[in-house]
Amino acid sequence: MKACLLLPAYNESKMIAHIIQQATLFVGHVVVIDDGSSDQTAEIAAENGAIILRHDRNRGKGMALRTGFDYALRNGYELIVTMDSDGQHDPLNLPRFFDHFRRTQPDILIGGRLEDRSAMPLHRRLNNWLVSTVGSALCGQHIPDFQSGYRLIKAEVLEAIRLDTERYETESELLIKAGRLGFRMEYLSIRTVYGDEISHVKSLREMWLFTKLLMRSLREK
Repeated sequence: MKACLLLPAYNESKMIAHIIQQATLFVGHVVVIDDGSSDQTAEIAAENGAIILRHDRNRGKGMALRTGFDYALRNGYELIVTMDSDGQHDPLNLPRFFDHFRRTQPDILIGGRLEDRSAMPLHRRLNNWLVSTVGSALCGQHIPDFQSGYRLIKAEVLEAIRLDTERYETESELLIKAGRLGFRMEYLSIRTVYGDEISHVKSLREMWLFTKLLMRSLREK
């Protein structure tokens, strides 16, 4: 099946080359969505063989993903993998992703941060637990790590879903809508690296965005 890797990126010049170099060992096409970066993210990514999609200003992770999804569907990709670009997600997990997919054929496979959750900063751990608990209830399937951006998604899922959000809540919106349409989701435990990378997630803002998504989802239920 034709597969691509989407990397939404905002000022990730420090890590983007390393991620692309490792990822291309396992997936043929890497697409970097440069979300209005002010550094050399796009130039470095292009030098390392990635396909570059650019926003002229920062529009949010959700819009970067939506731009990548549109590109993938227009170009006939059947499997779409997403990863963060800040170094937390290890491209060396990609063979396990594809092996698991071939065995069980889920519609969405999520790389859950389960093995080393104690390494996650406390405020992020609490936020992740709350969002995962509420999100699982809304989508009707148990997803231990609802916010993980490390995913493998069948094109049919993206073709069936209309995404409306633009920032960090978009990943939750995708799972809620996919679950309600009956798409089957599974998770695979992965290792996540918590180093000195800069997190663009502001916990209070993220929770507010998820709360708005929750209220909208309840109205639509």
